[in-house]
Amino acid sequence: MAKVIQLGFLGCGNIGGGVYHLLTEMHDEILKREHIDIRIKSALVKSIAEARSDVPRDIMTEHAEDVLRDPDIDIICEFMGGEQPAASFMQKALENGKTVITANKMALALNWHKLQAAAVEHHAGLYYEASVGGVIPVIRSLTVSLNADEIDQVMGIVNGTTNYILTQMSQQGRPYADVLAEAQRLGLAEPNPTADVEGFDAAYKLSILSSIAFHTRVTYEKIHREGITCVSPDDIAFGREMGYTLKLLAIGKRNGDSIEVRVHPTFLPSNHPLARVDGSLNAIYIHGRYCQDIMLQGRGAGDKPTSSAICGDILYAARHLDTPIVPSFANTAETDPAINFTNNWTCRYFVRLDAADTPGVLGSVAGAFSGKSISIASLLQRPSSNGRATIILITHEASEQSVQEAISSLNTDLVKVESMIRVEN
Repeated sequence: MAKVIQLGFLGCGNIGGGVYHLLTEMHDEILKREHIDIRIKSALVKSIAEARSDVPRDIMTEHAEDVLRDPDIDIICEFMGGEQPAASFMQKALENGKTVITANKMALALNWHKLQAAAVEHHAGLYYEASVGGVIPVIRSLTVSLNADEIDQVMGIVNGTTNYILTQMSQQGRPYADVLAEAQRLGLAEPNPTADVEGFDAAYKLSILSSIAFHTRVTYEKIHREGITCVSPDDIAFGREMGYTLKLLAIGKRNGDSIEVRVHPTFLPSNHPLARVDGSLNAIYIHGRYCQDIMLQGRGAGDKPTSSAICGDILYAARHLDTPIVPSFANTAETDPAINFTNNWTCRYFVRLDAADTPGVLGSVAGAFSGKSISIASLLQRPSSNGRATIILITHEASEQSVQEAISSLNTDLVKVESMIRVEN
């Protein structure tokens, strides 16, 4: 006998509509192979009169309580986006004993401890596979398949908009502003692109990803964040000449009780698997003590890929309504005081300088870095105009603090720092 599962939607835009159509098209197949009869009972919309025409009007409501308090609804899917009122609605649903499924990385990252506490107290499920990496099954890989391992690194391209922009800048040599405008015309970037291009979106995702990977709460506030708005085509071109490709990366590393979490433009060796992930694709690299190296790649956004991930959560939740799955870490409002979150990480550095084309400049630069015990791995010098030259250097591994101090100690009468970009291997 089939198990009947009734769904309620909070929101019914592109993603909600995509989930509706996938479940409708796959209903009979899901019933046949899973013995689960999924029915969509109600969907919250701002205005029924202005709602999308490809979803039946008779399931729509303009009142949240019609979804949140309906005793017949088993699972509520949140499609509203933004932190509020999405987070408050999800918490109310959980308090009413209903399993919640969301792709909302912002609401989850900022309110995760409250949502999970409500889920545990009221014996409800909370699932969010699509919140990081879209259709890439990274959340379940970490919470189930790799849960027994000791993960020490997660590093990924988790924002398709910025990956598209950097890919176009790299392949065509075009400036950031031109490519951003094109991405907006194509619908790959929002009219207000700040969340993507300034790294907020990636930071929310890294908070979720690193918390699960490292079995401890990594709050959003602990993440160092930089965007791509200051990236120059010159940096990309010089990096490529030296064998590197630029990506906006979300990076999490754990060494014992020390954790570093950061989002920023990063040069990778051009033969690194992540360096070859172009366009709007997402990819996540994982390293663990026993699993060693894993990379997952796929569509990180769009109604169809996201709908696929959400529907996977719906089926997973339907099978586990009586035994909801809870992440294996203390999901608290604050981070564990035993964990040291460091901003003084170690990596290599790409530094581009505008320098006076006079004798002694290279010696001055080398002296500033060697004075902080930083050695230079490679160096390029290109003449420019007006008695100036461009100097590009890549350091051996050094600490963030030492590099910042070396840059601050440079003689500004001789050199001006044009850019500093971190380099990962």
